[in-house]
Amino acid sequence: MGRVDVDRGGRDGLLALAAGGLGLIAIWAVLLREDGPLPAFVGIVLVLLALALAARAHLARHRSEAAGNLAFRLMADDPAACFMTDAAGHVILRNLAAEARFGTEVRTLHDALGRHMLHPAELLLRLQGAADADGAAREDVPGHASVLRLTVHRASPEEYFWRADEMALPKDSAVLPDRPTAVAVGSDLEEVPVAIMTFGPDGVMRIANHAARELMWKGDIRAAMFHDLFEGLGRPVSEWLADVVAGRHPGGSEVLRVRGEEERFLQITLRRHVEGGRPGALAILNDATRLKTMEAQFAQSQKMQAIGQLAGGIAHDFNNLLTAISGHCDLLLLRHGREDSDFADLEQIRQNANRAASLVGQLLAFSRKQTLNPEVLDLDDVLGDLTHLLNRLMVEKVDLVLAPMGRVAGRPLGRIRADKRQVEQVLINLVVNARDAMPEGGDIRIETEPVTLAEDLQRDRATVPAGDYTVIRVVDHGVGIPDHQQRQIFEPFFTTKRVGEGTGLGLSMAYGIVKQSGGFIFVDSVVGQGTTFSLYFPVFEGPDQAPVAEVRRLATKQGEGVILLVEDEASVRAFASRALSLRGYTVLEAANAEEALAKLEDRSLHVDLFVTDVVMPGMDGPAWVRRAHLERPGVKVVFMSGYAEDGLAEDQARVPNSVFLPKPFSLNDLTNTVQGLLS
Repeated sequence: MGRVDVDRGGRDGLLALAAGGLGLIAIWAVLLREDGPLPAFVGIVLVLLALALAARAHLARHRSEAAGNLAFRLMADDPAACFMTDAAGHVILRNLAAEARFGTEVRTLHDALGRHMLHPAELLLRLQGAADADGAAREDVPGHASVLRLTVHRASPEEYFWRADEMALPKDSAVLPDRPTAVAVGSDLEEVPVAIMTFGPDGVMRIANHAARELMWKGDIRAAMFHDLFEGLGRPVSEWLADVVAGRHPGGSEVLRVRGEEERFLQITLRRHVEGGRPGALAILNDATRLKTMEAQFAQSQKMQAIGQLAGGIAHDFNNLLTAISGHCDLLLLRHGREDSDFADLEQIRQNANRAASLVGQLLAFSRKQTLNPEVLDLDDVLGDLTHLLNRLMVEKVDLVLAPMGRVAGRPLGRIRADKRQVEQVLINLVVNARDAMPEGGDIRIETEPVTLAEDLQRDRATVPAGDYTVIRVVDHGVGIPDHQQRQIFEPFFTTKRVGEGTGLGLSMAYGIVKQSGGFIFVDSVVGQGTTFSLYFPVFEGPDQAPVAEVRRLATKQGEGVILLVEDEASVRAFASRALSLRGYTVLEAANAEEALAKLEDRSLHVDLFVTDVVMPGMDGPAWVRRAHLERPGVKVVFMSGYAEDGLAEDQARVPNSVFLPKPFSLNDLTNTVQGLLS
């Protein structure tokens, strides 16, 4: 047991001795010199003061000895480090355990704890204030592989009894006390503008500077384990930290999710760090939420693009097959009248081929490779024209309600540029889905509203640029869509309906048409409450444009002329050649661009029209046509493709006197197109 510093009783005794000596000297001088009553009075006062100080010193020594004896009995045999301090934190007494744990040279409790934690002043002031209010206080301070439990009792108005008990952390320890601690708050890095945390090898957080506290908890520090804070490495994050501390891993940077927050990510750079001989890890934190969101947006975009390319490729090949099937069916129908027994079978083949073509068109719509016929539209007018058909789609207990919000607000609805037929198809699909989602009945509400975005709208991993939009919403009060399915509903062949009730292409087609029209589509849904699909179309500010005239589906008269037919698909080439020959044209066939150019080397050969596929092995359609036009500039061109015209638009614009014919096409489609160019 040790005592440090001079107590108050000792100081009062010295003062009494000094005052008494001065008083006696003054009295003695008066007696020898007889200088008058004033020096004698001063001497008497000093002597009386000395007697009072001596009495106070005696009482102080008595109390101190009593307190010391009591403290000694309490502290002497305690295995934990114990201190008696004054209000300023100066050590009055300490036991042997304290000397062994903290040394014999410390003069204040701050010095003792400061050797084992950074800046403990906040902790001591907090505990001492609590002891002043409640008589006692206690707080656990996490450290390396242990917790220091610091307890304080108020022994007197000027004295405090402290006990520091070090306890080992349980091996399965996961959560530490939520109260702020000195080890988690104070550090020399407090004012560094970079978010920094340090951890022990067991994952216990030691330090979190101001920037880290603001980033993690908005300033409200909470002690925790490394694996309680972060997740998402692909393996336990505690293993990563342990490997770094042990030197088995160099550290580096990883993007981890903040535990308990689905959409919040931090980039954590981890390095081995040794402080006070104790190994640990230093973590530098950066907010990576925006980066992760952009990465997710890019991944989703790449995923949808890959699916779109797959769907487009399948659609292109199917269109070639369907062109051959429906084309040869048309050729057979030319030889069979309605009275023929085979006529009905051929009609069934053609109808099913057309149904298959419609299904393929939905795939192309999703992949944004279908042919659109855009025009300037007023959505309220489109809905007005479509209302009769939509009402026919309703069933018992399901009603359709149109709500033009722009008219109610007195604000005109902005016009959009889109394919009217395709927009109608989107609305039909959404209304049918809403109807099927309400088995108990209810209202389907279609709203149109002008919306101005003052700034970019970020949602569903998409960015809607600021500007003016015409918004159309399809709202139902049905069963809703679970959260985990909402990100999949626009993917082809994904459906929540039972087998046989849907193809899973309706929403993917809607997605593709809206995107191809320059718009955005979002879904909001709550299970048991309903679903809202919101379509954002940018307002079109340009002049009205008439839609491109469709190819007439009428039989044509006999034609004249020489046609060079270039098609790599043999069945399509055979059908097209026979169809054109039946109309009176002379047809030269080529299986690819190279073969076509070889035929054109014969300068004596006269050709009136090129009919060519766009996508072929080797040289594509526009490329060989441009080369052929160097020698034959006046020849007109019909481009055929199972993809959309948009993919050809730039190349076609550089080829004069050319038109586009989408696959699959019928016999009349082909012959009418050719007749229109050569007439």
